[in-house]
Amino acid sequence: MSATLKLTHKAIGVEVRRGTFDAVVDGERVGSVEMNGTIEIPIEAGHHTLRVRNGRNLSRTATFDVAEGQVVAFRCTGKRSLPVFLASFVVPRLALSLRQE
Repeated sequence: MSATLKLTHKAIGVEVRRGTFDAVVDGERVGSVEMNGTIEIPIEAGHHTLRVRNGRNLSRTATFDVAEGQVVAFRCTGKRSLPVFLASFVVPRLALSLRQE
């Protein structure tokens, strides 16, 4: 039996960085999520890293532990405050937000 990673791309209001985000678990692309969409990805139980990307734009790396049969959920968005948005042109890993729910 495995665990499940649930990833939702949701933004309230205007989002400048639209489009499909790729989900990268433990350094490997495992799927993609459309704007206002949700994907569920089967993963092995244990310790993992997660990052979302859209071309050059990245999120920070999130780490999480998941047990057999457990569902771990994250939400990602391209909507950022103006100072962070401007800084993301220099530091691409600030461009996308990734939060565990």
